[in-house]
Amino acid sequence: MKMPAIKRLVETQPLPALVAAEEALLEEREPSFEVEGEDEGEKLTHVFAAIFILNHMQDNGSEFKDAMREFTKKVRVSLN
Repeated sequence: MKMPAIKRLVETQPLPALVAAEEALLEEREPSFEVEGEDEGEKLTHVFAAIFILNHMQDNGSEFKDAMREFTKKVRVSLN
C-alpha cells in the first residue's frame, strides 16, 4: 500500500469511477484509468482505500489526512 498512489486517486478520480475500477479489478479486467500498484491486489487496495477516504471525507466533512488516518487505523486493526 502506497500512500502517494492513494492520494493521487482521491485527487483525480470521482467516486463512481473508483467504484467502476474496483469492479473491473475484481473481475480481472483493467480499469478505465491507470491505478498504480505492483500487482492486482495492491491496485485493488489503492482503489478501495480511495473509495473509503472519499466517503469518509464526504460523510464527515473531514480533510484528506484525517480520512487517511482513519483508513490506516482500520487496516492496523484488521491485521491484529
